[in-house]
Amino acid sequence: MKKRTNRAKGTLLIAFLVFAVVVGLLVFRKYETATRVKPPAPAERAPDIRLVALFFGAPDGSGLLREGREIAVEDTTDDMLASVVDELVVGPLGSLAPTLPHNARVLGAHLKGDLAEVNFSHELVEGLPEGSSAEMTAVYSVVDTVATNFPQVKGVRFLIDGQPAKELKGHLDLSAPISPDYTLEKK
Repeated sequence: MKKRTNRAKGTLLIAFLVFAVVVGLLVFRKYETATRVKPPAPAERAPDIRLVALFFGAPDGSGLLREGREIAVEDTTDDMLASVVDELVVGPLGSLAPTLPHNARVLGAHLKGDLAEVNFSHELVEGLPEGSSAEMTAVYSVVDTVATNFPQVKGVRFLIDGQPAKELKGHLDLSAPISPDYTLEKK
């Protein structure tokens, strides 16, 4: 009986020593790796962030509501303008309704004095639902977003694939620049 007890103690001691060596090696390896890994080089400079106001549809379809969003500041005003409108295409992050088709693309944007020109791909027209309400919401979400974030803008001209748009779905005349209209905004 005593022989069996000593054998059990010996086996337990060997198992404990093996466990201790394995844990010790794992800890040693972790600290060795941590000291060998070089920390990432600091970025040249962190991107500047700007808070912008985007106009999306109210969940009940009764108008427009603002959603704040942080975006990276671009090098030029034209690039910044395109980025802001691009965020409209991305759509709302909260419970608001999108106003532009998700597959529409912003091909470019230019600020010419107090006029902003926004060039969309043809998917804007193709993906927009039928009806005057959808067209009005889409147009004024763009115009009000641009005018709010670029106070010098007094009107927005829509281009489709580089050509001036006369309409999107036949309900609004877009042949002249559209001025902001905040009466669609729900308070």
